[in-house]
Amino acid sequence: MSNKSQEPKILNVEEYKTDAKWLKLENIKWKDQEGKERNWEVANRSKRPKAGVDSVHILALLHHPSKPVSTIIIEQYRPPAGATVIELPAGLIDEGEDAATTALRELHEETGYGSGKAGEGNASVKEVSDILVKDPGMSGANMHLVSVDVKLGENDPEPEQKLEPGEHIIKRVVELKDLHSTLKDYSKRGFAIDALVASIAQGWELSKQFA
Repeated sequence: MSNKSQEPKILNVEEYKTDAKWLKLENIKWKDQEGKERNWEVANRSKRPKAGVDSVHILALLHHPSKPVSTIIIEQYRPPAGATVIELPAGLIDEGEDAATTALRELHEETGYGSGKAGEGNASVKEVSDILVKDPGMSGANMHLVSVDVKLGENDPEPEQKLEPGEHIIKRVVELKDLHSTLKDYSKRGFAIDALVASIAQGWELSKQFA
């Protein structure tokens, strides 16, 4: 075996022919650090916006005058997981949109919070993450994590969701300090937990331990 190392390189991408509408299966031919040619099968979305990012996931931070900071999680059945998954509000980026625009639109649709547009209502984008990969051993899917501040009044009513036909999403507001234990309870009851929201909850717990 050679001790020489080189930068890995993709040589060719071949798409398998299938009848799938939303996904495509590809074979990546690539060269590893030792110069050996290899193959890797991968699933990707059939279309991706020109900006090069598939989706956003939204960490909503609800600021109430007399209550601790809370966030929003949703319950949504996911056929690939064969279970109802606890996750953050999320959505695909439409062509011509940026991540912030998509985040405000999806937050409004899935939870009712904000107005769905920048500069209107009580929701504003706090931060858009760098591009994040989601499951790089299986897919090239990527995303932005968008943090959104929502300023609430003392007596604001709980807003209604603006779901599209066929969407079945249950929202839940959880205080950040209780997010970790809430996810543990969901898991005990047979729900699947999305890795991103679990990572956020675990990070919050660790920050309290080492503060």
